[in-house]
Amino acid sequence: MVSECFDDTQWEPVAEFDFRDLTYHRAVDSGTVRIAFDRPDVRNAFRPGTVDELYDALDHAKRQTDVGCILLTGNGPSSKDGGWAFCSGGDQTVRGDDGYQYNGDEASEARRSSETENSNGQRPRARASEQGRLHILEVQRLIRHIPKIVVCVVPGWAVGGGHSLHVVCDLTLASEEHAKFLQTDPDVASYDAGFGSAYLAKQIGQKKAREVFFLGKTYSAEEAAEMGMVNEAVPHDELEETALEWGERINAKSPTAMRMLKYGFNMADDGLVGQQVFAGEATRLGYMTDEAKEGRDAFVEGREPDFDEYPWHY
Repeated sequence: MVSECFDDTQWEPVAEFDFRDLTYHRAVDSGTVRIAFDRPDVRNAFRPGTVDELYDALDHAKRQTDVGCILLTGNGPSSKDGGWAFCSGGDQTVRGDDGYQYNGDEASEARRSSETENSNGQRPRARASEQGRLHILEVQRLIRHIPKIVVCVVPGWAVGGGHSLHVVCDLTLASEEHAKFLQTDPDVASYDAGFGSAYLAKQIGQKKAREVFFLGKTYSAEEAAEMGMVNEAVPHDELEETALEWGERINAKSPTAMRMLKYGFNMADDGLVGQQVFAGEATRLGYMTDEAKEGRDAFVEGREPDFDEYPWHY
């Protein structure tokens, strides 16, 4: 069983991957994929290998031109206590002095990967298994800039680094009964001083965001929706069905318009990086015009371009 509220008639596994800490499915009838943390007995906490898999799944989804929506969620419930979680952040049991450490099989796999990547004879600066990792931040950046709409589907606890993941997603849908939002970073001497805090302040205001971090209160799905941190809270048994419906609505829109809208929203907060991402997509649109084709063809043919028929629009 993937998850108690998972309808296997609506999904099929993505065959290219055999993940240990995630499940990865594609909707049967739409361009929606479902990526889910699959460590419910530890509240879907992530370790370095989990983050590697999450990045790989997101990057794969990014490159599928017939996929418009990514659902990011957590499987459950826990076999230990029946509790639900989206993600409880970094697994503190593998946190070292310089980040999160690969352990056991993870270390062996990371070592093999490191040696493969350096098979050109260059000595690696450090083996992946010997250094602490904070590459969940790379995942945050990927979610922010991925040309798809990422919907965080929260069936239970969203805590610490898991809370930051939901903040960076485009939309958040939460279970009325089980979703709980809690920022514990200061309790474990950690801090998301980047996307997880700054974007949260953009969403709910500076005072409220500081309350979330400084006081460490737990908020229900309804409270999170009221403050603007969550888009909608729905009954738990309707959560995945509603998420799939959202995916269908998103996929029915213009892909170009949705991509440009996402980057337009991001650009106001992302500085030159946001401008570069938006400008890159604008360049792609320009390449599709006859005017751009004339410039390209003139260069290839070794002649001067003729732009006389193209107006200076205003």
